[in-house]
Amino acid sequence: SVSRPVEIGLRVTGIWPSSYENVFRFVWILAMCTAQVLQYWYMMNHFNLDDLTDLVECVSTSLPYSLVCFKLITFWTKRGILKHILLTMTADWENTSVTKHSLDAMIRKTQLSNWCSQLILSVYAIAVFLYSSVYINVFRKAGRDDVIVDSSQLLMRMELPLASYERPAYQYVMIAQFVQLMFVATAIGTIDAFMITLILHVGGQVEMMHQALAAVCSKNKEQCLPKSTVKRLVNRHQKILNFTKYIENLFSYIALMQILCNTISICCIGFLMVVSFDTDQNLRNVIKILFFYIAIVLEAFIFCFAGEYLSSKSTSINSAAYNSLWYLWKPNESRTMLLFMIRSQKRSTITAGNVMELSLEGFA
Repeated sequence: SVSRPVEIGLRVTGIWPSSYENVFRFVWILAMCTAQVLQYWYMMNHFNLDDLTDLVECVSTSLPYSLVCFKLITFWTKRGILKHILLTMTADWENTSVTKHSLDAMIRKTQLSNWCSQLILSVYAIAVFLYSSVYINVFRKAGRDDVIVDSSQLLMRMELPLASYERPAYQYVMIAQFVQLMFVATAIGTIDAFMITLILHVGGQVEMMHQALAAVCSKNKEQCLPKSTVKRLVNRHQKILNFTKYIENLFSYIALMQILCNTISICCIGFLMVVSFDTDQNLRNVIKILFFYIAIVLEAFIFCFAGEYLSSKSTSINSAAYNSLWYLWKPNESRTMLLFMIRSQKRSTITAGNVMELSLEGFA
């Protein structure tokens, strides 16, 4: 099931089906559109190839905002698919025919998904705090004196009126940017954690299939399960295939944009890290960039790991079916199992816009 922190994050972002989802969506649209307009307005007004550091840093921080907008719009427009996924997960937990061993497998996957969700959300929160910590001295100085700062001393490069860089407006702008940055990081972490939750749920269902296939026939021929049980396994396998198709439909183009944006962001961050060693504030810049880089790489790793995990689990069903004692049946009784093994040879995976399959090999 979906952990409580992830559910709260999905509700706040207007993704979780509820009576207040339209209100949350309106707030997100207003906040993100305002931020994106100010960010790209700054890029156009300060576009200068002689100052690549400022341009590259602006691009590396603006792209994640654009990617979050794309993710939210995708989830909002595919509300029906998301609702079907949640209903399927609920039905799997309410299935009364589940054995104790199968239930234990589902509980283990749920505990693992909860741990992964907390880890992902914590990493993004730490990245925001460390990224923001390097601006504390500027923030304190602006609080003591009536100094005027510029856009380079804001958390996010934005084109703002001149009055926004003077006391006390500057403090309010910094606080607003920090709050928005935390919400954006929460949205990114929530979507990534939700993806891990879905993939691990599939893993739990596959392990239940393994246990059921192992019990298809015991070593005693007289204890073979009826063909109706095998048919139920076929139906359960079809439900798993349908569930993975919904995941693919929901995350396919998100994964494509994720790879494109992360590739550009990683290149920009790498450039900034190299340049920062030649400046007087190299330690300050490295601290600011390092965890931001880790968060970007983690985001790409999560998608590739999800594709690899789903592919591995889908093919393991075929191996489990082959290793069962189906051959102890009579030829006419084992025909259904043979058809099942042929059917389970097809791999399920997540693609990036139907262009490439996500895997750990692709991540490397």
